[in-house]
Amino acid sequence: MPRYVLRNKTVLITGAAGGIGAASARALHARGANTVLVGRNADSVATLAREIGGERVLHMSVDVTDREALDDAVARTVERFGALDIVFANAGIAPDRVATIATIDPEVFERIVEVDLLGVWRTVRAALPQIIAARGHVLVTSSTYAFINGVVNAPYAASKAAVEQFARALRVELRLHDATAGVLYPGWVDTKMICSAFGGDDIVTRMREVAFPTPLAGAIPAHAVARRVVTGIERRSARITVPRRWQPISALRGIINPLTDARLRRDRLFLALLRECENTATRNSAPRGVCDSRSRPHRDGQVGPS
Repeated sequence: MPRYVLRNKTVLITGAAGGIGAASARALHARGANTVLVGRNADSVATLAREIGGERVLHMSVDVTDREALDDAVARTVERFGALDIVFANAGIAPDRVATIATIDPEVFERIVEVDLLGVWRTVRAALPQIIAARGHVLVTSSTYAFINGVVNAPYAASKAAVEQFARALRVELRLHDATAGVLYPGWVDTKMICSAFGGDDIVTRMREVAFPTPLAGAIPAHAVARRVVTGIERRSARITVPRRWQPISALRGIINPLTDARLRRDRLFLALLRECENTATRNSAPRGVCDSRSRPHRDGQVGPS
């Protein structure tokens, strides 16, 4: 397929207020794309819009759990720029601290699924008629958590695995319309969403060190992910894995995952840390909510890598 030229194309990005979304917005705008910044935090997206500057930027405050608001965002985009060629469904949240399935607040679990999975579905569905008309491209943010064990972070990992399957199906279905879809799999990313759930907590940090070799556990800056986002869209890539060192893990997941699961179940240090994590979650059982990819630290790969 020929290279997809971004100049004068219009791209809508959710989760654009910070992290991967903001870095990608800057990079795509620099490539000549009209950039629509969508985020829940109105001040943050407005600040980014002023930073980028110019007539090729539109910003709006939208919650991706609100279907009508997303429909309106698409309508405003088309009214302003005449078309919508690319949608980057990137908004996501994570728990503000990890917990086992037995100890997590049910409302927190369901809120994460609501944003990280159903928010992607609502974003893509709202944009899809325009994407099909433009023979454009859909990119969704999954995580390396889509193919590694989600221990103590089950709602996030489950949502990211589901997003991967959603995008795989969509890519095949869009072939009927000469449009494309791809999945972004970030590993550990140095953004404001890496709160205690993603390494600020000593127990979680030690669990990560036991579960993953050092080369896999290292964080990368958001702008490095953004560069790959740009080239991935230009190539209409089915998969963008950042950093590339995660690619063999993804390709060999059918072999590696059973071995990893078995190792973690036998590792006494890991199990001791897991018990400590569960006990801590039980003691601190008062609800604390989630951390947002636009306002707190995030690793699109956590105790076991996103």
